[in-house]
Amino acid sequence: MLQIDLYTEITCPWCIIGHHRLDKVLAERFPGLDVDIRQHPVLLLPDAPAAGLYIPDLLLSRYGVTDTKASFARPEAEARASGLDLDLSRQPWTYRTQAAHGLIFAARARGTQHQLAVAITHAHFLEAKNISDADVLADIAVAYGFEREEARAMALDPEQHRRVEREAAQSMAAGVRSVPHFVFGGRIAINGGRGEDEIASAIREAVGVSVSA
Repeated sequence: MLQIDLYTEITCPWCIIGHHRLDKVLAERFPGLDVDIRQHPVLLLPDAPAAGLYIPDLLLSRYGVTDTKASFARPEAEARASGLDLDLSRQPWTYRTQAAHGLIFAARARGTQHQLAVAITHAHFLEAKNISDADVLADIAVAYGFEREEARAMALDPEQHRRVEREAAQSMAAGVRSVPHFVFGGRIAINGGRGEDEIASAIREAVGVSVSA
């Protein structure tokens, strides 16, 4: 079995592309490969207000971006190249993600961690949902091994949020500086908006290492 450690932030456009490309590469190029995908949190905006941040204002204040459409062009084109219909103007807000990451962490024990991470990321970008809202998260989580009220309670639990923050700090301490960050077989690491061929090459190298070990 190939262990894949995946460090992502739910509200990062390159992370939804990374999820999509990883799943696509595994399905199309490694259909018989047994994998264990482990999700790890990265918090890009840990102090975002409960109501969220309006992305055009955030891009202007942080990066001086005045044309959001132009800034969205590259990730949207990269997504389309891999068959993902990503329109970043569909979701004009970004939110705190501690609650969502907490549920993703809990889904590990249910065997649905990666699937839930993908579902929450899709809800944010493709359905423009507020993924910091406990009810929104609970509605998603029921399809991935949770009782609705159980998931809602977890999403509201401050201790779960603190646990995510500790895990995110460990991610940074491990050297994760940009997302998505992939580690294949515990040894082969790549990060950023890598293409399908680069992901496939890293998987081949990791499988070769694990077979020869």
